[in-house]
Amino acid sequence: MTRLARANNVADLRLMARRRLPRPIFDYIDGGADDEVSLRRNAAAFADYELVPDVLNDVSAIRTETRIFGQPSRWPLMLSPTGLTRMFHGEAELAVARAAARHGLLYSLSTMGTTRLEDLAQAFAGPKVFQVYIFKDRGLTAEFVARCREAGFHGLALTVDTPVAGNRERDRVSGLSLPPKLTLRSLLSFALHPAWSLPALTGSKFDLANVSHKVDALASGPMSLFDYIGGQFDRSVGWRDVEWLAREWNGPLAIKGVMTPEDARRAIACGATGVMVSNHGGRQLDGAPAPIDQIAAVRDAVGDAPDLICDGGIRRGSDVVKALALGATACSIGRPYLYGLAAGGEPGVDRLLTLLHEEFERTLTLAGINDVAALSRRHVRRRPSGTGLG
Repeated sequence: MTRLARANNVADLRLMARRRLPRPIFDYIDGGADDEVSLRRNAAAFADYELVPDVLNDVSAIRTETRIFGQPSRWPLMLSPTGLTRMFHGEAELAVARAAARHGLLYSLSTMGTTRLEDLAQAFAGPKVFQVYIFKDRGLTAEFVARCREAGFHGLALTVDTPVAGNRERDRVSGLSLPPKLTLRSLLSFALHPAWSLPALTGSKFDLANVSHKVDALASGPMSLFDYIGGQFDRSVGWRDVEWLAREWNGPLAIKGVMTPEDARRAIACGATGVMVSNHGGRQLDGAPAPIDQIAAVRDAVGDAPDLICDGGIRRGSDVVKALALGATACSIGRPYLYGLAAGGEPGVDRLLTLLHEEFERTLTLAGINDVAALSRRHVRRRPSGTGLG
């Protein structure tokens, strides 16, 4: 049995990633903002929901196919945009995209990614979305729209919950710098992980590949490019900017970071075709609700047509079933596939997606559901408070 084959779930892959990465790098994946209340709640909230099974249904064949951003998906899961992916493995976003393609899943590339969107599009023929911001320099955002259209991306996801960066104390405590550098604080941890440190610190530079053409990347020190991007976040962005982006793109567009029914309705009214209910993985506003707790109300607000993606806290295939029953079109994952990538590169991502899919189909079978389209709120209920385990 190979090392990755011994991983039985997301938690096992997380432990493997923790062993393989220097502490500052692992904490960048694993951490959240402030006291990490939202980070913990995102996953724990799924335990508040019980699945109510049907019985004596024919579950000899299970239909799991759906459409996300107008594109076919083998089952209702997509891979969220995550920044700086090359920090966790040298093959970076391309390894993740290749694994997604084998599993018939949609992959989303981040503006803060370390692979050029054109290179990703050339290497990955599957359904793909680009995550974008509305920058102070609207020309930079318009440039991304044009590049994505030319490269054949199928949708955009506009992140709206980052007017400033969240207070990620783990990164400050660990002394993380971007790109990673040896410091007195982190020297021992890097030294104890040579399999990561030697390729990362001696290989090609860490680069925000999609924006590095705007400045002389990292020329004036390790934070120059990141300072440039940080300076481009615009606290004045409003709904008129969403309308502008929807017109510029004129295609599938999801607003990522929506948490309330009112904002979801506004997003659709402004031209979005969907929303990603997300608190940025607990990395921005600590104390924000868990996405799963908002799904039913947001679906009621926007009706049946728009895509509604539950982004955050997915750790089991059964979590996806619960979100779908509450009204989600699909779920998206970030940390879980990064754990897989850090644990074993592309095969690690493949192992993660295999495990989640097996859990998903097993849950549907045990719940008596032979078609994801048949899932409804009667299949899930919120646990009465104080209920113990039987």
